[in-house]
Amino acid sequence: MSDDAVQALAIQVQRNAKYAHIAPELIERLVREEIAIRRNAKEVVKNTRRRLHQAGAVYMAGAPPYSHWLADLRAAQGDRERLEAVCRTAMAAHQSSRERLPLLARFYHEVLGDLAPVASVLDLACGLNPLAIPWMPLAPGARYAACDVYTDLAAFLQEALPLLGVEGTAEALDLSARTPDTVAGVALLLKTIPCLEQLDRSAGVRLLHEVRARHLVVSFPMQSLGGRRDRGMPAHYRARFAELVQDQPWAVTEHVYESELVFVIDKGKVPG
Repeated sequence: MSDDAVQALAIQVQRNAKYAHIAPELIERLVREEIAIRRNAKEVVKNTRRRLHQAGAVYMAGAPPYSHWLADLRAAQGDRERLEAVCRTAMAAHQSSRERLPLLARFYHEVLGDLAPVASVLDLACGLNPLAIPWMPLAPGARYAACDVYTDLAAFLQEALPLLGVEGTAEALDLSARTPDTVAGVALLLKTIPCLEQLDRSAGVRLLHEVRARHLVVSFPMQSLGGRRDRGMPAHYRARFAELVQDQPWAVTEHVYESELVFVIDKGKVPG
């Protein structure tokens, strides 16, 4: 099928508001994969949307009010308590960051405490997690790079990061196919790998090896999207993580929380 035909089907996928702001490179790649196994255009669009939903769209409830959040962040400048309240309200709109809200301060104190002060962060498939910056033990003048598959989210974070007290950049990127070149002291892959591996089974191991950070914080969910604790999840994801890091001389520390299983990896050096 021609490039024009692929783009035409990708545009059909984006006509649904849930997928309108997903990076075109991802949509077009999935469309090509679907075309290879089914010739019916309607089925290609349907299955592309289904895969996008499972990999990311399911985590955000409705259209985020980005302009409203930015206005609130600007109004909260100089008032730490108000800024934290704004960030908490916004993070509640995303399933992953909402689950972390009850233990936000403890989470970052325990997971990043031994690495503090953190001078640079790369937040992969970040969602609204950069709004947790006020709780992170960052160094003065810290740099924060964020990427996610949503173009409107990246645009929001590009404006929000300076309001959160960091030098930052945000971009829309298909991590299931591409690893960013950014060098950072710490890379965050919070509940990221299970989502990406729905799009490409090799994405997890590729990112762990290619991300240019000495320390990686990798986490997996401990409960279903409905909030139900799944007793089989810890064993399943421990086994998957063991597969991802097998034969590597990396030091690993584990942290267990009610909704999240976390591994902190020390590679010993930043990959070239």
